[in-house]
Amino acid sequence: MSASTPETTAGQKAAMDRMYRLTRHVYDATRKPYLLGRDRMIAGLAVPPGGSVLEMGCGTGRNLVAAGGRHPGARLYGFDISSEMLKSARHNVEKSGLDIRLAEGDACVFDPEAAFGVTRFDCVYFSYTLSMIPDWTAALAHGLSLLKVGGRLSVVDFGFCEGLGTPVRGLLHGWLALFHVTPRADLEAEMARLANASGRSLHFERPARDYAQLGSIF
Repeated sequence: MSASTPETTAGQKAAMDRMYRLTRHVYDATRKPYLLGRDRMIAGLAVPPGGSVLEMGCGTGRNLVAAGGRHPGARLYGFDISSEMLKSARHNVEKSGLDIRLAEGDACVFDPEAAFGVTRFDCVYFSYTLSMIPDWTAALAHGLSLLKVGGRLSVVDFGFCEGLGTPVRGLLHGWLALFHVTPRADLEAEMARLANASGRSLHFERPARDYAQLGSIF
């Protein structure tokens, strides 16, 4: 399913650690104004009582802490390829007082049974991570494979700003490229393909005049 190898994983991890070694300290404060739709996605996870939630690429742990507040009693798990980001995540989780389990891993091949002793989850989500994962289609398919029957896969990420005009789109995408971020033009089509292949349904939106993409497979 994935082209990831130990060598490509190591290269991606090294790149992310270099980028976040210092910026992780200001990541949440600086990203809050423009990572739109995260809390809306978290609110719509529809976690069953005592259900399990996995974040693919948890970064600083901000979203998992928010999910714990929004869905009391949920069993929360997250992983990230960057050990630097996980330092912030562990600090934020400890400060929150929530029981959130964290691990290091590659979104294309992550083994939750080895990391957490859990094989499938009620909810799996990606928040502004697919635009940073080189083999993003493999990561998306792997996330879907980790769902329980009746579970929900949710994604929020950058869109193509079609409603904001060409100059704004060019400026934003040029700036994002500095941080190795590439909005995925085929996200909706790929989620539709996966939904059809697995006999599931897809709900997809482009809020804020296509600034963001927000989709769920269920």
